[in-house]
Amino acid sequence: MSVLIRKMIAEDKEEVLQMMRVFYDSPAVFFKAKDHILEKDIEDCIGDCPWIDGYIFEENESIIGYAMVAMCYATEFGGLCLWLEDLYLKPEFRGLKIGSNFLHYLEEAYPDAVRIKLEVETENETAIATYKKAGYGVSPYFVMTKELDGQR
Repeated sequence: MSVLIRKMIAEDKEEVLQMMRVFYDSPAVFFKAKDHILEKDIEDCIGDCPWIDGYIFEENESIIGYAMVAMCYATEFGGLCLWLEDLYLKPEFRGLKIGSNFLHYLEEAYPDAVRIKLEVETENETAIATYKKAGYGVSPYFVMTKELDGQR
């Protein structure tokens, strides 16, 4: 299987939105994002927003998944931190090392990055095993968040 990883473009919007809806309606996420938020995410990925990049996974010119990677600064490590926000593959394409290949791709595509972060449900043993095999470890931090009313 030859999977192409490429940047998200405007023509991908509808299919990515469908996959995002499946992902954000699943137990993998705590907050069920509204469509207008998901549409903004896609627009930011394909537009000029400097803080997020969108990727498409393609096989035989068919979209089989997507990913979104946000950028921030890691003060503990003095440089660019990538936050793997979304990594979604259609069910029939899971377990084929596409996610593992994307993790490696990120390290090559962002050679100045000093850290990659991601979130995973503790019940998602397959994903956890994949991440551990790629060198990821459990962070000792307890994450706290505050959602601002104007953003939802």
